[in-house]
Amino acid sequence: MNEVQLILAEKRTSLAVMRTGIAVLALPLSVLSVLIATSRYYDILRVIHLLVLLGAVNLGLMALGAYLIVRAMVRMKHHDRRIHEIKLKHRAIGRLID
Repeated sequence: MNEVQLILAEKRTSLAVMRTGIAVLALPLSVLSVLIATSRYYDILRVIHLLVLLGAVNLGLMALGAYLIVRAMVRMKHHDRRIHEIKLKHRAIGRLID
């Protein structure tokens, strides 16, 4: 039973990592929407070097967010398999776990 509790705690950690990945993935979209909304207040050709740098940072954040989400999903699938194995191995515990 303690092993199942440990696996469920690890699964909760994976869910927290996924939530963080979603937040990191949403940040560049927010920054881009602000830039688009305020684009009439600046000349794009004068700040192109800043926009390129910001675009590179946004791509990095999007890649990090996608990595965190995919990694969390893979880990949760692994945890689900481990719980299923325990349920099959110990029938008494299997009846307690949905």
